Amino acid sequence: MDWQVFFTTFGLLFLAELGDKTQLAVVSLAAVKESRLSVLLGAVFALSLVTLMGVALGSLLGHWIPKDWMHRGAGILFILFGLMLLLQKSAT
Repeated sequence: MDWQVFFTTFGLLFLAELGDKTQLAVVSLAAVKESRLSVLLGAVFALSLVTLMGVALGSLLGHWIPKDWMHRGAGILFILFGLMLLLQKSAT
């Protein structure tokens, strides 16, 4: 196991998920539902499934697309999503 990759992934995802829609949804569900364990397990399994799908897709794409193209593509997507968020906020 590559611990550097593990901690890098953990740190990036932890910071990325702080205060996002997923966390806010879980906070609101935990506030109104009696079974907080059910909310926790539902959230853990949902995030695990989404992550599994991401790893599977990434490993498939990694076989067909060169790494430098993947890095550039990811960077472009992050910039585009950021611009879309900025434009969406300025339109409201």
